[in-house]
Amino acid sequence: MTTLKKVKPIETYMGRLRHGGDLLEEITDFCIREKIRLARIEALGAVQKARLGYYNQETREYQFFDLQRRLEITKLTGNVSVRDGSPMVHAHVTLADDEGKCFGGHLAQGTVIFACELIVQAFKGPLFERGYDEDTGLPLWDMEQ
Repeated sequence: MTTLKKVKPIETYMGRLRHGGDLLEEITDFCIREKIRLARIEALGAVQKARLGYYNQETREYQFFDLQRRLEITKLTGNVSVRDGSPMVHAHVTLADDEGKCFGGHLAQGTVIFACELIVQAFKGPLFERGYDEDTGLPLWDMEQ
């Protein structure tokens, strides 16, 4: 059954992330520092190199791959919720090379920022906590809370 819960926007943050920082860590650290536990995120910019993941539905494991080149962030979208009591950023990113070829996947640690503009829209509402989902093997939102 599909379950959606009502949330209300409370704050929107816009800014630039640190050159040379790890993209996932920078976003996560910001959310921890600002005590953001429920949000949506989006970003654009460029990276010096990237590490992305693909979830293999058969093995129920992430397969990671590295892109050791400069790429444009054409779209980063994701959310912030809670896992094990702390804010967790879940983001997917699409990156393009100098020929317009695109790569995409689950944003992983090891993606190094060249330039990045970030928007975080924080919400208030029920707790969205991640727990193990039997059907997928993923840490998904526990909607029974």
